[in-house]
Amino acid sequence: MTTKEALAQLDVNKDGKFSKDEIVDPRAKGRFDEYLDLDDSGFLEERDWDQFHNPKNLAMALVVEAGELMEHFQWLSAERADALDAQTRAAVELEVADVLLFLLRLCDRLDIDPLQAAQRKLVLNAQKYPVDKSRGRSTKYDKL
Repeated sequence: MTTKEALAQLDVNKDGKFSKDEIVDPRAKGRFDEYLDLDDSGFLEERDWDQFHNPKNLAMALVVEAGELMEHFQWLSAERADALDAQTRAAVELEVADVLLFLLRLCDRLDIDPLQAAQRKLVLNAQKYPVDKSRGRSTKYDKL
């Protein structure tokens, strides 16, 4: 789906707010339903951790895990970051999993479908960063 087609499907006002609760790509609806029920195994219940999983704590834990992910790349050149050794890549994979799990748990607690949210954000980004002004540039949208 092109950006133009996606924009045509949404009713976004001039402030970038959605007037309707629409989904950009209907194929995305429900794809995360199976993942958002993260405690099918009883992992959280067995440990009585749900009491700690309020949105504030989950957001903080997400940032902590993202920091741990970032540590693996700190001080690496772009070339070295693209060519991680097997041990570092395995460690990065575990940190990615931690970030994803906390993000999905946060989404679950706030009743946010992450695919729908990401698709909406892509539409808003397309509006803020038109191709003719942003192609090949890293300039923030308000400076284009």
